[in-house]
Amino acid sequence: MSETLLEAPGDGVALIRLNRPQVRNALNQTVREQLAEHFAALATDPAVRCIVITGDERAFAAGADIRDMAERGAVEMYLRSNHRLWGVIAACPKPVIAAVNGFAWGGGCELAMHADLIIAGEGASFAQPEIRVGIMPGAGGTQRLTRAVGKFQALRMLLTGAPVAAREALAMGLASEVVADAEVLPRALELASNIAAMPPLAVQQIKEVVLAGQDASLDTALLLERKAFQLLFDSRDQKEGMRAFLDKRAPHYQGC
Repeated sequence: MSETLLEAPGDGVALIRLNRPQVRNALNQTVREQLAEHFAALATDPAVRCIVITGDERAFAAGADIRDMAERGAVEMYLRSNHRLWGVIAACPKPVIAAVNGFAWGGGCELAMHADLIIAGEGASFAQPEIRVGIMPGAGGTQRLTRAVGKFQALRMLLTGAPVAAREALAMGLASEVVADAEVLPRALELASNIAAMPPLAVQQIKEVVLAGQDASLDTALLLERKAFQLLFDSRDQKEGMRAFLDKRAPHYQGC
């Protein structure tokens, strides 16, 4: 059985499920490789406009598979080139929504932070507990977490390994919404459908500019925003959207 499952729950929406329930969806090398393959394919699929990634009701992903790493050496870890696999997810031009129930710990927290929106259940928790097994985050946990919640909250999590509950994660800026546990995936799919109905070029330009601009100077980021704004006036979707607004009808966006 595949350790990740790919589904098409609605128009323009792809759903990736982590499928290792026996180990609370811990991330081994096979899962990382399959995720990279899925994201590479979905990034260029014109039928897909938004991607949802989830686990199950017990765990989004409880971290990296310790059994898969415990006896590895530095050179072996280096030769895995896992940063390239994570990079495929980070480079996805389409919006990604993480639907998080239960544990999003270690690599699971890092995977959730690769998303653009995080919908968390009331019972979800987030943690970077790598320090408790003698290492540190290695897939962006120190950097993405600090950018999301700031230095002081990030270091509290990183240096203690302590988890934070969903409501605290929301207050810190580590989640977009918190909903009842049973509503996590339905809410994520609802948001994905809403985004999939938007003009794809504008959606992708918004994501690109936000991500590129967050580490640039304000002047540079505003320049990126301005150029992307101007570029969209050459799209058919811009004409369709504004004409539909003036005609008082629903627009039909084609992504061109």
